[in-house]
Amino acid sequence: MAPPLIQLKDIALTFGGTPLLDGVELSVSAGERVCLVGRNGSGKSTLLKIAAGLVEPDRGSRFMQPGATIRYLPQEPDFAGATSVLGYVEAGLGPHDDPHLARTLIEQLGLTGREDPAHLSGGEARRAAIARALAPSPDILLLDEPTNHLDLPMIEWLERELSERRSALVTISHDRRFLQNLSRVTVWLDRGQTRRIERGFGDFEAWRDTVLEEEEREQHKLDRKIVAEEHWLRYGVTGRRKRNVKRLGTLQELRQTRNDYRGVAGSAVVTAAEAAQSGSLVIEAKHLSKAYDGRAIVTDFSTRIRRGDRIGIIGPNGSGKTTLIGLLAGTLAPDGGTLRLGANLAMATLEQKRDSLDPNATLAEALTGGHGDTVMVGDTPRHVIGYMRDFLFAPEQARSPLSVLSGGERGRLMLALALAKPSNVLVLDEPTNDLDLETLDVLEEMLGAYAGTVLVISHDRDFLDRVVSGVIMPEGNGRWLEYAGGYSDMLVQRGADLARLPIAKAVAKDKSAPRAPSDTARKRRLSFNDKHALDTLPQTIAGLQATIHTLQEKLHDPDLYARDRQAFDRASSALADALAELAAAEEKWLALEILREEIEG
Repeated sequence: MAPPLIQLKDIALTFGGTPLLDGVELSVSAGERVCLVGRNGSGKSTLLKIAAGLVEPDRGSRFMQPGATIRYLPQEPDFAGATSVLGYVEAGLGPHDDPHLARTLIEQLGLTGREDPAHLSGGEARRAAIARALAPSPDILLLDEPTNHLDLPMIEWLERELSERRSALVTISHDRRFLQNLSRVTVWLDRGQTRRIERGFGDFEAWRDTVLEEEEREQHKLDRKIVAEEHWLRYGVTGRRKRNVKRLGTLQELRQTRNDYRGVAGSAVVTAAEAAQSGSLVIEAKHLSKAYDGRAIVTDFSTRIRRGDRIGIIGPNGSGKTTLIGLLAGTLAPDGGTLRLGANLAMATLEQKRDSLDPNATLAEALTGGHGDTVMVGDTPRHVIGYMRDFLFAPEQARSPLSVLSGGERGRLMLALALAKPSNVLVLDEPTNDLDLETLDVLEEMLGAYAGTVLVISHDRDFLDRVVSGVIMPEGNGRWLEYAGGYSDMLVQRGADLARLPIAKAVAKDKSAPRAPSDTARKRRLSFNDKHALDTLPQTIAGLQATIHTLQEKLHDPDLYARDRQAFDRASSALADALAELAAAEEKWLALEILREEIEG
């Protein structure tokens, strides 16, 4: 195994009397792709700062390979002293780094370099920080929530850029798809300690659940053993005093082990207060148009949204997603067209901008409106402390000002406020921002069980695939098209990913208009090999899917790596080959099927 570029051993750190990190280990070798996962508040960002040399732990050692270079991307970049984006990025270069690469990255990230850092939007600040981290081409990249404030085209660009680099990566992110595409090793920070598996994030959640189930079984065995020892102590034979003293000591050790056990933090209880059922037709828009300062934001857009639909609105920052959702919700008047809202609608809205919260108000005041200690959740009064616990707030936080809340806590608070209002239509603008993976799971389950209609703006591809039944996205010049299914289904129908086909230059494709077959297609005939491939590829694909399922089941064994490293490596290599073969077979079959349909008119 290659020597580590950076290694943390026995790291401990305590904040406010509570151990945040206790004996943490982290090792990263050249070219390794590590994702660091854990609950909000578990210490992931702190651990990354220790790895970057920015925070000194209470205990433990940090080793870094001599001559290795490291760059850290913080959640909140510091632009102090920078007069321009170019100056900020170039200040991060080493003496032998290429300034031309810095300028190229700035341009690829949609900036000019002349921008004043003091006036950057959240997305622009994030892109400037990414350019500063990537420009030196370091040996190790430490990335803390790199996709925050980025739109989908930029997220896909960043994925490709990182996958093509040779740098080792340690990434913290709430974006499942981003982690699945980039990670090969997972480090789980849980209750102050780390566990590591030599697999990417795609296998993490199943492995985590297996570990927690085994832990729960061990605690159950410990409880039974304590009960048995206590029974023996009270009613057992007292013939040998030494043996009794020894067993009493054992019982005390068992009790201490039980007391020292830090159980898994509870999950959020995310429920929406539902109003009476709406009419079958929720929204009918005909030829809606909206422009600002002569720029078309929405042009001739029509849609029908029915009860129970889950519609995702996606697109680059600045493309008009918030404008479109405001038009559909009836909170923004169109310049042209008509909007018809269905009967008995009750809308609840989650805004993206969290600065609407009064930073001086306490958490309890924000939830109760400053009146008493009761929160009305629908028509049901709830004590504010109980409602806070549903969203993972501790009782002592009730009197804390909102200014001290983390990004994830602010996200949970906004959800708590929005979902307390009775609704049969949820309008959610970036609901997944800063939420940890466990809370995302609960939110997805809630939306899946919600009986009403959902309109959601999101840049989270995995979230969209799991939640929505339709996607609306811009195709340039104010034109918006609707696609059936989730994000991945949209890509298949659209025929290109968002980063390779910039929205501003996209050619509008109206899926409702029939396409005339091209002259080439009319003249071409399917060859014998093409026909044979169309007939046999489905069986090949099915066989590959079965092989992949078998290999994944084998790799899901949490003990395989320790028991038989060679078998694990063989299975991992075979799985990668099978996945590549499956992707190639599916792509070939799809291309031939499209060609066949075009030839047949």
